[in-house]
Amino acid sequence: MEIAQIHQKIYEIRGQKVMLDFDLAELYEVETRVLKQAVKRNIDRFPLDFMFELDKKEWVELITICDKLKTGIKFSPITPMAFTEHGVTMLSSVLKSKRAVNANIQIIRAFIELKRLAISQIDFSNKLKTLEQKYDKQFDDIFEAINYLLKKDTQEKTIKNRNKVGYKKEE
Repeated sequence: MEIAQIHQKIYEIRGQKVMLDFDLAELYEVETRVLKQAVKRNIDRFPLDFMFELDKKEWVELITICDKLKTGIKFSPITPMAFTEHGVTMLSSVLKSKRAVNANIQIIRAFIELKRLAISQIDFSNKLKTLEQKYDKQFDDIFEAINYLLKKDTQEKTIKNRNKVGYKKEE
């Protein structure tokens, strides 16, 4: 599986990057119910910062804003489990098939890539803020000069086009 395809299966819920049980089941090539059973049998390995179940409101909101979900999944009355990066890592110890281990490696690489992108975006944002602070005053001076010149041209045109008052010499 390509990392780009995995990226599409990572959602942000409760301020965390997560993957949903049905997407993980598809990647691991197991049924969703089998994945959920394995998690429930080993629930002590999945604290809240590793895995949580979406509530109805979150699930409806996700269905509403996400058009990449399969139709059969959208209408499921059962809310999915959401796994953080650490929860996905823990799944590899619960699902021990070779396919699950290989899929986990790709998923972890996708999470790492997302972190790398987020960090580079923060770095870029910080550099941009530094440049703005450094050059803001200079740009203010430039805009002030441009506005002065524009107003000056407008005033000169107004002065040239007005009717003169006072003694007019006949030609």
